[in-house]
Amino acid sequence: MDYLKRAFELKDVIVADRRTIHQFAEIGMDTVQSADYVIAELTKLGYEPKRCGGNGVVATIGNGGKTLLLRADMDALPFPEDSGEEFAATNGHSHSCGHDMHAAWLLGAARMLKENEAALEGTVKFMWQPGEETFQGSKAMIADGVLEGVDAAMACHAAAGQIPLGLVMYNDKNTMMYSNDSFKITCVGYPSHGAYPEYGIDPINIAVHVYQGLQNLIAREKSSTIPMVLTVGKINAGVANNSLPGECVMEGTMRGTDKELREKLKGRLVTTAEKIAEAFGGKAIVEWTAEVPPAICNPEMVKSVIGYLGEVGVQGFYPVPDMQASASEDFACVLEQVPGVLLYISTGYIDRPVAAAHDPKVIYNEDALCQAAAYIAHAATRWLGDNK
Repeated sequence: MDYLKRAFELKDVIVADRRTIHQFAEIGMDTVQSADYVIAELTKLGYEPKRCGGNGVVATIGNGGKTLLLRADMDALPFPEDSGEEFAATNGHSHSCGHDMHAAWLLGAARMLKENEAALEGTVKFMWQPGEETFQGSKAMIADGVLEGVDAAMACHAAAGQIPLGLVMYNDKNTMMYSNDSFKITCVGYPSHGAYPEYGIDPINIAVHVYQGLQNLIAREKSSTIPMVLTVGKINAGVANNSLPGECVMEGTMRGTDKELREKLKGRLVTTAEKIAEAFGGKAIVEWTAEVPPAICNPEMVKSVIGYLGEVGVQGFYPVPDMQASASEDFACVLEQVPGVLLYISTGYIDRPVAAAHDPKVIYNEDALCQAAAYIAHAATRWLGDNK
């Protein structure tokens, strides 16, 4: 099958899928409408989809042999959309990371692969997941058995911005996307009147010193050649300007590329917070609220897939190697268990300034939907043929 030609024949359908899911804009694990929609569309095509991991969706086609997992996410972000699109979400959420694109182009690939099922030399398992932004979705689906019988996996992510269509970004050498360990540190003191701080234990003072100590982890306890980013993005304490509160809560993330350093600094973060708090007469309680490993692709599979994509015939196709981002992606949990590929597909424009992902004003180029659907379907067909 000429997947690119067929994808453009299905363009109106794929765009409609995208815009429908876009308007649902459901966050976290609560992708009920999105899952219902995907299930309904797959059922029309002759699939037998099932829910998995709560509001995830799984479906399979094929003829025995090796099994390739194709994955997309469906969840949105918890802030209002300001894109100006006529189909913009109005529920206070937004698909500003492009997961509606992912869900739609995987549906497009599913439509074409079903039409070409007799030619498949193996099995394709489709995975639409909730909760990527909260790093819960893939873990829930893995726990529910989505990887049972899977030999390899593939996912594509939309790349917004002022960039041309046709770019495909990949990494076949090292970490593609950073790990992410989200933490919450509760600094516990003892409340007192602001005029008599000596009768209390100031948790804000503790938090200030813990903050400085955490920055020291990055500045003095790792090699300058190994990327690692620690950010405290939220600090909350107190309700009155003349009283010391009983506690101060700080939240942040630690991201990096090296697994060994990650584990070392997680331990040091806990020790640093606890010992500094103890020195001021209080205590610190450290909680890890979300954890995802670095995304590391299989080098040989990446090289094969990039070769397959070059056969599709997309105008302006241009592979960009050595892509690395300090953002995180919970497809990494899949890549930790089976060999796989994560690609970034350009969904940008070159004739206008475009906001970046996670910006309420970001827009995605729908012409990329057909390209990505064709890439995925063709790569799946070719990989199964080469890995009987």
